[in-house]
Amino acid sequence: MDAMISSSLSRTFLISYLFTHSVEYTIYTSSSPKIVGTDGRDEKIMDMKLGLYENRINDRLNQWDEINMLDRLRQKDLSLWNTRKGEVTDMLGWLSLGKSMSSQLDDILEFSDQMCNEGFTKAVLLGMGGSSMASCVFKQTLGSAEGYLDLIVLDSTHPDTIRNVTDTIDISNTLFITSSKSGETIETLSMFRYFWDEVQQSVTDPGRHFIAITDPNTPLAKLANQRNFRKIFEANIDVGGRYSALSAFGLVPAALLGIDIRLLLTRAFNDWDVAKKTEQQGGLILGAALGEFTIAGRDKATLIMSDSLRSFSLWAEQLIAESTGKDGRGMVPVVREPWIESEEYGQDRVFVGLSLEGEQWNVAERLDELAADHPTIHMIMDDPISLGKAMFEWELAIASAAIIMEIDPFDQPDVQATKELAWDLVSNVKSRERRSHDINTFYLDEPDELKEAAEEWIREAQPDDYISIQAYLSYDNDIRDGLRLLQRDILSATGLATILDQGPRFLHSTGQLYKGGLGTGLFLQLVEYMNEDIPIPDTDYSFGTLTSAEALGDIIVLKDRGRRVLRINLGREGSEGIAKLRDLLNVMFQTEVIPIMA
Repeated sequence: MDAMISSSLSRTFLISYLFTHSVEYTIYTSSSPKIVGTDGRDEKIMDMKLGLYENRINDRLNQWDEINMLDRLRQKDLSLWNTRKGEVTDMLGWLSLGKSMSSQLDDILEFSDQMCNEGFTKAVLLGMGGSSMASCVFKQTLGSAEGYLDLIVLDSTHPDTIRNVTDTIDISNTLFITSSKSGETIETLSMFRYFWDEVQQSVTDPGRHFIAITDPNTPLAKLANQRNFRKIFEANIDVGGRYSALSAFGLVPAALLGIDIRLLLTRAFNDWDVAKKTEQQGGLILGAALGEFTIAGRDKATLIMSDSLRSFSLWAEQLIAESTGKDGRGMVPVVREPWIESEEYGQDRVFVGLSLEGEQWNVAERLDELAADHPTIHMIMDDPISLGKAMFEWELAIASAAIIMEIDPFDQPDVQATKELAWDLVSNVKSRERRSHDINTFYLDEPDELKEAAEEWIREAQPDDYISIQAYLSYDNDIRDGLRLLQRDILSATGLATILDQGPRFLHSTGQLYKGGLGTGLFLQLVEYMNEDIPIPDTDYSFGTLTSAEALGDIIVLKDRGRRVLRINLGREGSEGIAKLRDLLNVMFQTEVIPIMA
């Protein structure tokens, strides 16, 4: 991922004709940080087949050269983002985390060693969105080293998920990481209250089992002091959640896993911190491409990952959606989508692959198939510890793409609306009952009404739209498999980008895009009656109430924003209910109600 380039004149490209006079950019690493051509190259790290978009992307890179963009980024020049609002949020601390975090590494590593020496074997991270997603990637990609802690990332309030985690752990050797930038995330604090009560019933000193990661002086920081948490790691106030992977939010859990966080951070920022003014990062090349594709109408960034990097797509999904989905604009990330034939996709797609050296062939073959009809980009990591560098390059890419889109990539103006409504619905039973009547809910045991509503909903789809399946369900293996099949059915029938979202997790990820971006989404919300609820200590509500209120609040806000919504209650049928819904929808598709891509 050492994608750097000396200037616009030294970009190396190989001309091919993969689709309508396509130009294939092949960027190589070498012993020096600069990009070299085919002579003396060591390994290919980025392969771009740009098609008819080559000239506009080249023009953009040349323009950025002329305005000294890279140097201005290093100086944290906010004027680069010429937004329609005329200002941009001052949250550029992520650009200097290589330096600002280096002074904290000794403390983090010392704490990690202390936990291991005291016999802790498991950590449970309580967090949502940017406070949890990077840790999930580190766990799933790099794993846990021998002698260090295993990590469970809990980012769901569904009672079944809470219960499954409780049944998995031994309180006596478990450390709980309460992680929230604002320190007032309702899901995180609810999970904390539950597990504090569980720990309190088992040990005499519950605070010894808890740490907090949060900004200074937040409600969580104050709570941690009151409850005598073992430690509080203060986060950088000028780093937003989705740009915080290489801050304390990501590095503390990574250290507990036994990951070499010094090397992770060095790899991430070495080129950025030592490069000359005239050099560019691969992240800027990726950003120029994604930005130009988006404003040209190819706004569905479809991510294809090699096996060991699959979780990276969920982290990138949040980065893309929350950064770009606002002011009636947006780049739509499409992750873990089933495959269909290249010609069956609409002309609103760009395909981006990320693979690990040695695993790239499956991704490369798939992208070669797609390149006949669509632009493709393939980035290759040379080893797993380069994960931090990949994250930084993607952060740089999305922030720079936002310059082209003329939006502020560092705010999330539409997230708060759902949070406020969800809290009102949680705390006010009468409000919840009253607002529930504002939304039509359809049921499996009323198939005629459900089929009619589904037909009306899907008829509104247009060729450049996308569909989000928003599942506020238990997420066991059978339900997950059923939802994947439902996603495949809808994609195959419509050809539209089809996204599978797990609620309430996605509210802290793609939720901003769905409410603040282009109104091109159709939203299928799936809810259920929960078989066994769990009360939340020190409150008058339960996890089931919280999850249901967030689902209701989310669809109310979507409808208020003019989005096309369909809400279905599967009752208590779980995976069998999903199978029945698939049968009903497939009958509908077979009657050719909607030949979207015909």
